[in-house]
Amino acid sequence: MTTLQTLTHAAPPGRLVSNARSRKWKNRLALAVMSSMLLLCMVPLVSVLYELFSMGFKSISPSFLANLPLARPPGIGNAISGSVLILLVASAFSVPTGLLCGLYLSQRAETHSAALSRLLLDAMAGIPAIVVGMFVYTLVVQPMGGASLLAGGLSLAMIMLPVFARTTEEALKAIPSTITEAGLGLGLPRRKVILRVLVRSSMPAILTGFFLSVARVGGEAAPLLFTALGSNSWPRMGPAVVTEQIASLPVTIYELARQPFPEMYALAWGAALVLVLFILSIRIATNLFVRWRYGQGGGHA
Repeated sequence: MTTLQTLTHAAPPGRLVSNARSRKWKNRLALAVMSSMLLLCMVPLVSVLYELFSMGFKSISPSFLANLPLARPPGIGNAISGSVLILLVASAFSVPTGLLCGLYLSQRAETHSAALSRLLLDAMAGIPAIVVGMFVYTLVVQPMGGASLLAGGLSLAMIMLPVFARTTEEALKAIPSTITEAGLGLGLPRRKVILRVLVRSSMPAILTGFFLSVARVGGEAAPLLFTALGSNSWPRMGPAVVTEQIASLPVTIYELARQPFPEMYALAWGAALVLVLFILSIRIATNLFVRWRYGQGGGHA
């Protein structure tokens, strides 16, 4: 007698139907609870976005996006360009370093040095941003004699690095080891298998990790108060800009929100909305590039 026949003879048909209904209702109850928790988690996000758009949208105008803070009407054009430059400098330091670190951690996962590196990266990710700003202030700002774009970019790069390195490691580890073995079996050097096969196959996930690291530092004001400080003028064109103070959206929002005047407070809401849209535009651009370059599902290169 099979197991199914044994269960059928052991339990009456009515009890089987009752058990099936009970499981169905338990499943529905669990789905309802999870859906309720999801909606509950969405409430703060929707509330913040609603308040942000309702308070900040009325301050958005072409002059607000293009003018300087001391112009009439005042604007945040220099802060937008400054934030772009700071993120570019931070990415120039953190992306190559984080990519190489992620490659090492994924390829030498079982070594003691890899375990120590993960521990240090996790500890680095937990350091408060203001402490990073103080560290870069001591290491870079004081020897250079003042705040600068370079110091601001370095402070954000230190915050981006552990996030990007760890997400790169996980992206590379998600590629099956059989792909590496197939490449080595064809006679390719390991460096070519890593760069041309592993990195290209995991590029959609690596780009997602890059966006997460940018979103992590895009709104940080504390380290920039120590390193980039701020400015009321446009960034200078040329290499000399890396040694000068530069404005940024997070610091601008902080300075505007500190003012006791209602019009300045309204401008702070507008700058906050611009910052959120700026980060969102980076995410959308990354998603469109992944879809265009790697297909609808972000497949292999």
